[in-house]
Amino acid sequence: MTSPSGLQPRRLNRRILVVGAVVGFHVLAVWALQTGLLRRAVEMVIPVQVLAEMIEPAQPLVTPEPPPPAPVVQPPRPKPRPQPAARPEPVPQPVLQPEPSPVAPVVAPPEPAPPVVVSAPTPAPAPPAPPAPPAPPRIELPSSSADYLNNPRPPYPPLSKRMGEQGKVVVRVFIETDGTASKAEIRTSSGYDRLDQTALQTVLRWRYVPGKRAGVAEAMWFNIPISFVLE
Repeated sequence: MTSPSGLQPRRLNRRILVVGAVVGFHVLAVWALQTGLLRRAVEMVIPVQVLAEMIEPAQPLVTPEPPPPAPVVQPPRPKPRPQPAARPEPVPQPVLQPEPSPVAPVVAPPEPAPPVVVSAPTPAPAPPAPPAPPAPPRIELPSSSADYLNNPRPPYPPLSKRMGEQGKVVVRVFIETDGTASKAEIRTSSGYDRLDQTALQTVLRWRYVPGKRAGVAEAMWFNIPISFVLE
């Protein structure tokens, strides 16, 4: 029997041979690439394929069939003109003498019928005109300018005088039937609040002639203009 110490050198020699063969193959491949041997082998393979393509038999040429001959069209023959038909000669006709016509009896024209008088239809009487609408009741607006009312002019605010404020205020007042103002509002402002408030307080203290409708006193709104002008 072989001892284990004798097997180890054999295995080592095999490994060395395998490694040396692999290294030698790689060295040989690198050398072939550097010297161009692989390129020459590729160049030899390519011309063989080209020669094989050139040696293929040529395809037979197919000649196209000639077109069928065009049909010969014959010109139309002229139609013969119709010959005029011979007219027959006129045959003379015997002349007939007219027989005398009997005298017709004279008939008197009929008398005209008397005209028929058609009376025109009597027009229907026109309907009576509608009654005129009643006149609207007369409205008299309230007044604050009567002399007996003794309404004082609104005072000019001193600060407004110093600052030169002036303008026109229109106050809308509700006048009761007893001539007093129950409420008021600014309809058109003068542009200055002091002048507007002075006019509003003044017209609420005034006395008025109440408005009337058909002569009867009625509560209604009334616009009062008040102007503030520096003299």
